[in-house]
Amino acid sequence: MRLLLLLSACVLWAQNVPSDPGVKVGEPMPAFSLPNQNGETQTLETLRGPKGLMLVFFRSADW
Repeated sequence: MRLLLLLSACVLWAQNVPSDPGVKVGEPMPAFSLPNQNGETQTLETLRGPKGLMLVFFRSADW
């Protein structure tokens, strides 16, 4: 029974994964605005410095 539930969940998850999930290498980053850990809004322009910007997304952070 558990195996059937797990397989069903995997099938449902796979159906919801976008076929083109993001920005391709070499394409410009789209504009965004997101709150930081202090609730202040950050945008691409407020983060970009004179030498550019490097964003690192780490999915498995254990904070």
